[in-house]
Amino acid sequence: MERAAIPESTRVFLRSMARDLKAEYGRLEFSLQSGHLHGDFNVGNVLRDAAGHPRVIDLDGFATGPREWDLMQTAMYHDSFGWHAEAEYADFVAGYDFDVREWVGYAVLRSVREFLMVTWLSQKAGANPRAADEVEKRVATLRSCGSRRDWAPS
Repeated sequence: MERAAIPESTRVFLRSMARDLKAEYGRLEFSLQSGHLHGDFNVGNVLRDAAGHPRVIDLDGFATGPREWDLMQTAMYHDSFGWHAEAEYADFVAGYDFDVREWVGYAVLRSVREFLMVTWLSQKAGANPRAADEVEKRVATLRSCGSRRDWAPS
């Protein structure tokens, strides 16, 4: 695998963040029972069939583990990025009967997801200047604890 084309200072910051998140994750106590995970569970991966029944798609990350993980992405897309409307998120919470934002470990899992969004995009930085710029913008936000509202969907 090719090494991501990001500045060394960014690489050092992300390594440090990974170590910190690993430690924080190890201290989490999950509220929900472990179960099946989609891996990329969000409103964009649920479609309606010809009869109007919901169908889940994009199952390449299917696994078992803490169910809070699957709830994080939709919560984060709504809460941190504003990519889902309040009504969409309310429907999601009602359907699952659990709002992961109210769980004590929410901030840790949100940080893990954001970290993964940055490291995934960094793999494209060498061949795509816009991706490289977006990585640096995201890292600056992580460093400053600033708003994620201007992160571009990738």
